[in-house]
Amino acid sequence: MKYQKLKKALILLSDGTIFHGKAVGKEGSAYGEVCFNTGMTGYQEIFTDPSYYGQLMVTTNAHIGNYGVNNEEVESDSVKIAGLICKNFSYDFSRDAADGSLEDFLNKNNLLAISDVDTRALVAYIRDNGAMNAVISTEVDNIDALKKQLADTPNMDGLELASKVSTKEPYFVGDENASLKISALDIGIKKNILRNLVKRDAYVKVFPYNSKFEDLEAFNPDGYFLSNGPGDPEPLFEAQAVAKEIIKRDLPLFGICLGHQVIALANGISTYKMHNGHRGINHPVKNLVTGKGEITSQNHGFAINREETEAHSDIEITHVHLNDNTVAGIKMKSKNVFSVQYHPEASPGPHDSSYLFDAFIDNIKKN
Repeated sequence: MKYQKLKKALILLSDGTIFHGKAVGKEGSAYGEVCFNTGMTGYQEIFTDPSYYGQLMVTTNAHIGNYGVNNEEVESDSVKIAGLICKNFSYDFSRDAADGSLEDFLNKNNLLAISDVDTRALVAYIRDNGAMNAVISTEVDNIDALKKQLADTPNMDGLELASKVSTKEPYFVGDENASLKISALDIGIKKNILRNLVKRDAYVKVFPYNSKFEDLEAFNPDGYFLSNGPGDPEPLFEAQAVAKEIIKRDLPLFGICLGHQVIALANGISTYKMHNGHRGINHPVKNLVTGKGEITSQNHGFAINREETEAHSDIEITHVHLNDNTVAGIKMKSKNVFSVQYHPEASPGPHDSSYLFDAFIDNIKKN
Protein backbone atom coordinates (compact mmCIF):
# COMPACT_ATOMS: atom_id res chain seq x y z
CA MET A 1 0.00 0.00 0.00
CA LYS A 2 2.85 2.36 0.83
CA TYR A 3 4.45 1.79 -2.56
CA GLN A 4 1.30 2.83 -4.39
CA LYS A 5 1.37 6.24 -2.73
CA LEU A 6 4.94 7.06 -3.69
CA LYS A 7 5.31 10.12 -5.90
CA LYS A 8 7.46 10.04 -9.03
CA ALA A 9 10.91 11.54 -8.65
CA LEU A 10 14.11 11.88 -10.62
CA ILE A 11 17.85 12.46 -10.41
CA LEU A 12 19.16 15.02 -12.89
CA LEU A 13 22.94 15.09 -13.28
CA SER A 14 24.79 18.23 -14.34
CA ASP A 15 25.60 16.67 -17.73
CA GLY A 16 21.85 16.25 -18.41
CA THR A 17 21.56 12.53 -17.65
CA ILE A 18 18.36 11.55 -15.85
CA PHE A 19 17.57 8.58 -13.59
CA HIS A 20 14.08 7.89 -12.30
CA GLY A 21 12.73 6.82 -8.91
CA LYS A 22 10.06 7.44 -6.27
CA ALA A 23 9.97 9.94 -3.41
CA VAL A 24 10.17 8.24 0.00
CA GLY A 25 8.25 10.93 1.88
CA LYS A 26 9.08 14.60 1.56
CA GLU A 27 8.48 16.31 -1.78
CA GLY A 28 10.59 19.04 -3.37
CA SER A 29 14.15 19.33 -4.68
CA ALA A 30 17.64 18.96 -3.21
CA TYR A 31 20.94 19.95 -4.83
CA GLY A 32 24.50 18.82 -4.21
CA GLU A 33 27.37 16.70 -5.43
CA VAL A 34 26.27 13.13 -6.11
CA CYS A 35 28.53 10.42 -4.65
CA PHE A 36 28.18 6.82 -3.51
CA ASN A 37 29.06 4.79 -0.42
CA THR A 38 29.67 1.04 -0.67
CA GLY A 39 29.10 0.20 3.01
CA MET A 40 26.71 -2.65 3.73
CA THR A 41 25.69 -1.08 7.03
CA GLY A 42 26.07 2.18 8.95
CA TYR A 43 23.64 4.33 6.98
CA GLN A 44 22.70 6.42 10.01
CA GLU A 45 26.34 7.23 10.72
CA ILE A 46 26.83 8.14 7.06
CA PHE A 47 23.84 10.47 7.00
CA THR A 48 25.02 12.33 10.12
CA ASP A 49 28.71 12.52 9.19
CA PRO A 50 29.68 16.21 8.75
CA SER A 51 32.14 15.20 6.02
CA TYR A 52 29.14 14.46 3.77
CA TYR A 53 27.69 17.96 4.09
CA GLY A 54 26.17 19.11 0.79
CA GLN A 55 26.31 15.73 -0.92
CA LEU A 56 23.58 13.60 -2.46
CA MET A 57 24.34 10.13 -1.14
CA VAL A 58 23.80 7.03 -3.27
CA THR A 59 23.85 3.90 -1.10
CA THR A 60 24.99 0.84 -3.05
CA ASN A 61 23.56 -1.61 -0.52
CA ALA A 62 20.21 -2.79 -1.89
CA HIS A 63 18.23 -2.24 1.34
CA ILE A 64 18.27 0.92 3.43
CA GLY A 65 16.29 1.36 6.64
CA ASN A 66 15.79 -2.30 7.47
CA TYR A 67 17.29 -2.01 10.96
CA GLY A 68 15.79 1.38 11.80
CA VAL A 69 17.69 4.02 13.73
CA ASN A 70 19.24 4.27 17.18
CA ASN A 71 19.66 7.59 18.97
CA GLU A 72 23.26 6.74 19.89
CA GLU A 73 24.40 5.86 16.38
CA VAL A 74 25.03 9.37 15.14
CA GLU A 75 28.20 11.28 14.26
CA SER A 76 26.68 14.74 14.76
CA ASP A 77 23.50 16.38 16.00
CA SER A 78 21.66 16.31 12.66
CA VAL A 79 21.58 14.85 9.17
CA LYS A 80 24.34 16.36 7.06
CA ILE A 81 23.79 14.88 3.60
CA ALA A 82 21.79 16.97 1.11
CA GLY A 83 19.65 14.03 0.03
CA LEU A 84 19.43 10.23 -0.16
CA ILE A 85 19.25 8.01 -3.24
CA CYS A 86 18.65 4.28 -2.74
CA LYS A 87 17.23 1.13 -4.34
CA ASN A 88 14.88 -0.36 -1.73
CA PHE A 89 13.75 1.77 1.19
CA SER A 90 12.50 -0.20 4.20
CA TYR A 91 9.63 1.51 6.00
CA ASP A 92 9.50 -1.35 8.50
CA PHE A 93 12.44 -2.31 10.70
CA SER A 94 13.34 -5.35 12.78
CA ARG A 95 15.91 -4.61 15.47
CA ASP A 96 15.27 -4.63 19.19
CA ALA A 97 17.79 -1.83 19.74
CA ALA A 98 16.08 0.52 17.28
CA ASP A 99 14.50 3.72 18.58
CA GLY A 100 12.38 4.25 15.49
CA SER A 101 12.16 4.01 11.72
CA LEU A 102 14.50 5.60 9.22
CA GLU A 103 11.43 7.17 7.58
CA ASP A 104 10.59 9.10 10.75
CA PHE A 105 14.26 10.02 11.23
CA LEU A 106 14.50 11.50 7.73
CA ASN A 107 11.18 13.33 8.07
CA LYS A 108 12.30 14.78 11.41
CA ASN A 109 15.44 16.06 9.71
CA ASN A 110 13.51 17.34 6.68
CA LEU A 111 15.55 15.24 4.25
CA LEU A 112 14.47 14.45 0.71
CA ALA A 113 15.00 10.78 -0.16
CA ILE A 114 14.41 8.87 -3.42
CA SER A 115 14.03 5.10 -3.69
CA ASP A 116 13.35 2.62 -6.51
CA VAL A 117 16.38 3.94 -8.39
CA ASP A 118 18.59 1.70 -10.52
CA THR A 119 21.52 2.43 -8.23
CA ARG A 120 23.82 -0.04 -10.00
CA ALA A 121 23.42 1.88 -13.24
CA LEU A 122 23.78 5.24 -11.47
CA VAL A 123 26.94 4.21 -9.61
CA ALA A 124 28.45 2.75 -12.78
CA TYR A 125 27.77 6.05 -14.51
CA ILE A 126 29.36 8.10 -11.73
CA ARG A 127 32.40 5.81 -11.65
CA ASP A 128 32.92 6.31 -15.38
CA ASN A 129 32.15 10.02 -15.53
CA GLY A 130 33.20 11.20 -12.06
CA ALA A 131 31.40 12.82 -9.17
CA MET A 132 29.32 15.78 -10.32
CA ASN A 133 26.57 18.07 -9.14
CA ALA A 134 23.00 16.83 -9.37
CA VAL A 135 19.48 17.50 -8.20
CA ILE A 136 16.94 15.03 -6.85
CA SER A 137 13.38 16.23 -7.24
CA THR A 138 9.69 15.38 -7.33
CA GLU A 139 9.21 18.19 -9.87
CA VAL A 140 9.46 15.74 -12.74
CA ASP A 141 7.64 18.02 -15.17
CA ASN A 142 9.87 21.00 -14.50
CA ILE A 143 13.17 19.85 -16.03
CA ASP A 144 14.20 23.20 -17.54
CA ALA A 145 13.86 25.04 -14.22
CA LEU A 146 15.80 22.27 -12.44
CA LYS A 147 18.60 22.52 -15.02
CA LYS A 148 18.85 26.27 -14.53
CA GLN A 149 19.05 25.98 -10.74
CA LEU A 150 21.53 23.10 -11.01
CA ALA A 151 23.79 25.22 -13.22
CA ASP A 152 23.94 27.79 -10.40
CA THR A 153 24.92 25.22 -7.75
CA PRO A 154 28.57 25.74 -6.73
CA ASN A 155 31.04 22.96 -7.49
CA MET A 156 32.76 21.12 -4.65
CA ASP A 157 36.17 22.04 -6.09
CA GLY A 158 37.22 25.20 -4.24
CA LEU A 159 34.22 25.09 -1.91
CA GLU A 160 34.79 25.86 1.78
CA LEU A 161 32.25 23.94 3.88
CA ALA A 162 33.90 23.57 7.30
CA SER A 163 32.17 26.75 8.46
CA LYS A 164 28.80 25.13 7.76
CA VAL A 165 29.33 22.24 10.17
CA SER A 166 31.81 23.46 12.78
CA THR A 167 30.79 24.34 16.31
CA LYS A 168 30.03 28.01 16.91
CA GLU A 169 31.49 28.01 20.41
CA PRO A 170 34.18 25.92 22.11
CA TYR A 171 33.00 22.98 24.21
CA PHE A 172 34.48 20.26 26.39
CA VAL A 173 34.24 16.47 26.15
CA GLY A 174 35.36 13.96 28.76
CA ASP A 175 36.54 14.08 32.36
CA GLU A 176 38.30 17.29 33.37
CA ASN A 177 40.47 15.21 35.70
CA ALA A 178 41.74 13.01 32.86
CA SER A 179 45.49 12.52 32.59
CA LEU A 180 45.79 14.30 29.21
CA LYS A 181 44.35 17.44 27.63
CA ILE A 182 43.83 17.77 23.88
CA SER A 183 42.82 20.79 21.80
CA ALA A 184 40.78 19.69 18.77
CA LEU A 185 40.06 21.95 15.79
CA ASP A 186 36.55 21.20 14.56
CA ILE A 187 36.42 21.41 10.77
CA GLY A 188 33.68 18.78 10.72
CA ILE A 189 34.49 16.50 13.64
CA LYS A 190 32.72 13.17 14.18
CA LYS A 191 31.50 12.22 17.64
CA ASN A 192 33.26 8.87 17.54
CA ILE A 193 36.63 10.57 17.20
CA LEU A 194 35.93 12.35 20.47
CA ARG A 195 34.77 9.08 22.04
CA ASN A 196 38.05 7.43 21.06
CA LEU A 197 40.11 10.22 22.59
CA VAL A 198 38.04 10.32 25.79
CA LYS A 199 38.24 6.58 26.38
CA ARG A 200 42.03 6.94 26.24
CA ASP A 201 41.84 9.21 29.29
CA ALA A 202 41.88 12.54 27.45
CA TYR A 203 39.93 15.69 28.26
CA VAL A 204 39.16 17.42 24.97
CA LYS A 205 38.32 21.03 24.22
CA VAL A 206 36.79 21.42 20.77
CA PHE A 207 37.33 24.72 18.94
CA PRO A 208 35.53 26.37 15.97
CA TYR A 209 37.05 26.03 12.50
CA ASN A 210 38.39 29.61 12.40
CA SER A 211 40.11 29.57 15.79
CA LYS A 212 43.69 30.81 16.04
CA PHE A 213 46.57 28.81 17.44
CA GLU A 214 46.59 31.07 20.51
CA ASP A 215 43.00 29.98 21.23
CA LEU A 216 43.95 26.31 21.21
CA GLU A 217 47.17 26.96 23.11
CA ALA A 218 45.32 28.79 25.93
CA PHE A 219 43.79 25.45 27.00
CA ASN A 220 47.38 24.37 27.79
CA PRO A 221 46.89 21.05 25.99
CA ASP A 222 49.29 18.12 25.85
CA GLY A 223 48.45 17.53 22.19
CA TYR A 224 46.56 18.90 19.21
CA PHE A 225 44.08 17.30 16.82
CA LEU A 226 42.77 18.37 13.37
CA SER A 227 39.46 16.75 12.47
CA ASN A 228 37.78 15.38 9.40
CA GLY A 229 35.28 17.53 7.52
CA PRO A 230 33.62 18.42 4.21
CA GLY A 231 34.65 20.38 1.15
CA ASP A 232 37.93 21.50 -0.37
CA PRO A 233 40.85 21.85 2.09
CA GLU A 234 42.61 24.63 0.15
CA PRO A 235 40.33 27.50 1.30
CA LEU A 236 40.89 26.59 4.98
CA PHE A 237 43.59 29.21 5.53
CA GLU A 238 42.95 29.60 9.28
CA ALA A 239 43.26 25.85 9.85
CA GLN A 240 46.46 25.75 7.80
CA ALA A 241 47.87 28.61 9.88
CA VAL A 242 47.07 26.67 13.06
CA ALA A 243 48.80 23.58 11.67
CA LYS A 244 51.87 25.57 10.65
CA GLU A 245 52.23 27.03 14.13
CA ILE A 246 51.84 23.63 15.82
CA ILE A 247 54.44 22.16 13.45
CA LYS A 248 56.80 25.11 13.99
CA ARG A 249 56.70 24.52 17.75
CA ASP A 250 57.09 20.72 17.33
CA LEU A 251 53.99 19.93 19.38
CA PRO A 252 52.17 16.57 19.16
CA LEU A 253 49.70 16.74 16.25
CA PHE A 254 47.35 14.15 14.72
CA GLY A 255 45.09 14.75 11.73
CA ILE A 256 42.32 12.68 10.18
CA CYS A 257 40.90 13.06 6.65
CA LEU A 258 40.43 16.82 6.05
CA GLY A 259 42.87 17.40 8.92
CA HIS A 260 45.38 15.19 7.08
CA GLN A 261 44.99 17.35 3.97
CA VAL A 262 45.41 20.55 6.01
CA ILE A 263 48.68 19.20 7.45
CA ALA A 264 49.89 18.43 3.92
CA LEU A 265 49.00 21.95 2.75
CA ALA A 266 50.80 23.39 5.77
CA ASN A 267 53.90 21.60 4.50
CA GLY A 268 53.54 22.98 0.98
CA ILE A 269 52.01 19.81 -0.50
CA SER A 270 49.06 20.48 -2.78
CA THR A 271 45.70 18.69 -2.84
CA TYR A 272 43.41 17.78 -5.73
CA LYS A 273 39.82 16.74 -6.33
CA MET A 274 39.54 13.04 -7.10
CA HIS A 275 37.55 11.52 -9.95
CA ASN A 276 35.24 9.71 -7.53
CA GLY A 277 36.77 9.76 -4.09
CA HIS A 278 36.77 6.90 -1.60
CA ARG A 279 33.60 6.22 0.38
CA GLY A 280 32.95 2.91 2.11
CA ILE A 281 34.02 0.64 4.95
CA ASN A 282 36.09 -1.91 3.02
CA HIS A 283 39.01 0.05 1.56
CA PRO A 284 42.39 -1.74 1.62
CA VAL A 285 45.36 0.22 2.97
CA LYS A 286 48.95 -0.92 3.44
CA ASN A 287 50.96 0.31 6.40
CA LEU A 288 54.41 0.83 4.89
CA VAL A 289 56.04 0.97 8.32
CA THR A 290 54.82 -2.45 9.52
CA GLY A 291 54.05 -4.05 6.15
CA LYS A 292 50.58 -4.98 7.40
CA GLY A 293 47.33 -4.53 5.51
CA GLU A 294 44.33 -2.75 7.00
CA ILE A 295 40.68 -2.72 5.97
CA THR A 296 39.55 0.85 6.49
CA SER A 297 36.56 3.16 6.47
CA GLN A 298 37.02 6.08 4.09
CA ASN A 299 35.10 9.18 3.09
CA HIS A 300 36.90 11.79 1.03
CA GLY A 301 36.71 13.42 -2.38
CA PHE A 302 40.12 15.12 -2.20
CA ALA A 303 43.63 13.72 -1.79
CA ILE A 304 47.18 14.99 -1.39
CA ASN A 305 49.68 15.03 -4.28
CA ARG A 306 51.81 11.89 -4.09
CA GLU A 307 54.73 13.14 -6.20
CA GLU A 308 55.07 16.26 -4.06
CA THR A 309 54.82 14.16 -0.91
CA GLU A 310 57.56 11.79 -2.07
CA ALA A 311 59.79 14.76 -2.99
CA HIS A 312 59.34 16.46 0.40
CA SER A 313 62.50 16.07 2.45
CA ASP A 314 60.69 16.04 5.82
CA ILE A 315 57.65 13.89 4.96
CA GLU A 316 57.43 10.10 4.98
CA ILE A 317 54.50 8.27 3.39
CA THR A 318 53.35 5.75 6.01
CA HIS A 319 50.18 4.37 4.39
CA VAL A 320 48.97 3.88 0.80
CA HIS A 321 45.57 2.99 -0.60
CA LEU A 322 45.99 -0.32 -2.43
CA ASN A 323 43.24 0.32 -5.00
CA ASP A 324 44.85 3.37 -6.59
CA ASN A 325 48.13 3.99 -4.71
CA THR A 326 46.98 7.35 -3.36
CA VAL A 327 48.59 8.61 -0.16
CA ALA A 328 46.67 7.32 2.86
CA GLY A 329 49.00 8.43 5.65
CA ILE A 330 52.06 10.58 6.35
CA LYS A 331 54.36 11.56 9.18
CA MET A 332 56.96 14.27 9.55
CA LYS A 333 60.52 13.04 10.04
CA SER A 334 61.68 15.88 12.27
CA LYS A 335 58.41 16.75 14.04
CA ASN A 336 55.87 15.01 16.29
CA VAL A 337 53.24 15.07 13.55
CA PHE A 338 51.31 12.40 11.65
CA SER A 339 48.01 12.01 9.83
CA VAL A 340 45.85 9.61 7.85
CA GLN A 341 43.36 10.07 5.05
CA TYR A 342 40.94 7.44 6.36
CA HIS A 343 38.90 6.97 9.55
CA PRO A 344 40.43 4.90 12.39
CA GLU A 345 37.39 5.79 14.54
CA ALA A 346 35.09 3.95 12.12
CA SER A 347 31.65 3.19 13.50
CA PRO A 348 30.47 0.71 12.46
CA GLY A 349 33.89 -0.90 11.90
CA PRO A 350 36.32 -1.96 10.68
CA HIS A 351 38.60 -1.27 13.63
CA ASP A 352 41.91 -2.34 12.08
CA SER A 353 43.28 1.18 12.42
CA SER A 354 42.20 2.11 15.94
CA TYR A 355 45.86 1.72 17.00
CA LEU A 356 46.44 5.19 15.52
CA PHE A 357 44.73 6.78 18.52
CA ASP A 358 47.08 4.83 20.78
CA ALA A 359 50.01 6.06 18.70
CA PHE A 360 48.83 9.65 19.16
CA ILE A 361 48.57 9.21 22.92
CA ASP A 362 52.03 7.62 22.99
CA ASN A 363 53.43 10.58 21.01
CA ILE A 364 51.94 12.97 23.56
CA LYS A 365 53.41 11.05 26.50
CA LYS A 366 56.85 10.91 24.87
CA ASN A 367 56.86 14.63 24.13
